[in-house]
Amino acid sequence: MSPVSREVSPAAAAATPQAGAPEEPARGGNVTLATAGLVIGMLLSVLDQTVVAIALPDMAADLGGMDAIGWVVTSYVLASTTTGALYGRISDRFGRRAVFVAATAVFVAGSALCGAAQSVPQLVAARTLQGIGAGALFVLPTIALSELYPQRLRSRIQGFTGGIFALAGVGGPLAGGMITDTAGWRWIFYINLPLGLLSIVLVTFALRLPRAGGGARVDIAGSVLLAGAAVSLLLVAEWGGRAYPWTSGVTLALMGAFAVLLALFVWWERRAASPLIPPRLFAAPALRVALPATALLGAMLGGSIVYLPTYLQAAYGMSATQAGLALNPYVIPFITVSAVAGARIGASGRFKPYLLAGSAVAVLGFALLSRLEPGTAYALLAVELGVLGVGFGLLLQNLVVVAQNAASPADLAATTSAAVSVRGLGMSLGVAISGSLLTRELQGQAQSPEAMAAAIPEVLAWGVPAALALVALVALLPPSTGSSGAEAEPA
Repeated sequence: MSPVSREVSPAAAAATPQAGAPEEPARGGNVTLATAGLVIGMLLSVLDQTVVAIALPDMAADLGGMDAIGWVVTSYVLASTTTGALYGRISDRFGRRAVFVAATAVFVAGSALCGAAQSVPQLVAARTLQGIGAGALFVLPTIALSELYPQRLRSRIQGFTGGIFALAGVGGPLAGGMITDTAGWRWIFYINLPLGLLSIVLVTFALRLPRAGGGARVDIAGSVLLAGAAVSLLLVAEWGGRAYPWTSGVTLALMGAFAVLLALFVWWERRAASPLIPPRLFAAPALRVALPATALLGAMLGGSIVYLPTYLQAAYGMSATQAGLALNPYVIPFITVSAVAGARIGASGRFKPYLLAGSAVAVLGFALLSRLEPGTAYALLAVELGVLGVGFGLLLQNLVVVAQNAASPADLAATTSAAVSVRGLGMSLGVAISGSLLTRELQGQAQSPEAMAAAIPEVLAWGVPAALALVALVALLPPSTGSSGAEAEPA
């Protein structure tokens, strides 16, 4: 077999022995190398969401423009979140490999421009370009890995990607601090170039999947409406109560824009020939629960991942590197439980008990963290971090797999894109809302480490009602979330 893989048409795929098999998806190339290339892309997309936070002061000192430096983070999040749902549909038409390679090339180009930026506006523009590419780098691997492996292994594989997500999400500030201290902030972006190119090479030569989409048009109008609604909502959460009062004209206008654009999106999707998010997806009871549950989980993840390192620095006087290492009691259980639970669920097919357990454990984790006080021993904090890591490990990718298993083969890409995108939107909202809560807690106080250490547990307390709501949502899942014939033909 030639090492160069080539995506094949649906008709050709149907002629292969694998296409008719209920358990084995039609595939070719080198699955191991393809998996490695996809995972590298996934790792880069999550790392670059968090890796720059620790380097913002150095960037501002070098480039100036401290007032706008926050947009270095926000522009990337907005671009990656609002484009994620579109990539699934584009890849249905043009193929997973072609779209992944093109998006990774955009990400690499954006990274090079970020490293070379000479002003904050240039850096923000380059981060936006980087985010447009990054929108595909978690969505498409999640889809492609579900097609590369049979359904019985789907939970195990997605459990592994959940571990990658945890490692990259929490390890981002640690990696950013180490790179900034040793090589300078520009190398945060330059390091993406060889890794991104390696991902492109591996996927180009090793990934072979049937092309699912035929001649279906890409829903550009729906994508624009959804992106506009998402941007409006994120800006309300980011600016409301901080940059602008909640009753200001700007905030109210953004709220109105969100409501109007969302209503137009729903109206359009019911009429579009090839909708971005087909309304028929919500006919499945599991999807009606899994998608909002995934968004809520994303919000809980976002608020905790961003502010736990800050708490460690404020309460214990740790450096950024030390704080990153001190989060190992959170990261290691997260990764371990995600992998083990994925394997066990794959063998039994019983998702609901694990999701209920994960939601309940998350309630306990947030409740414990909300009671942190000055002088709390780090050993006790480590145990509490481990509890939260176990809860998230049981939940993160298993909710995505529930959504995937409830979808038909033709809707796998749209369903996965929707699940990963709403989780990203939830994470962005969680970070913004937690920031607003923190601002409220610190109002009228000096910006001291002591004040920060006292305020963050109050912010984390809001995770308790959020996790209780997640318990209630998961309880509504049907006992069985599998779809008939889900593996008869890859999407």
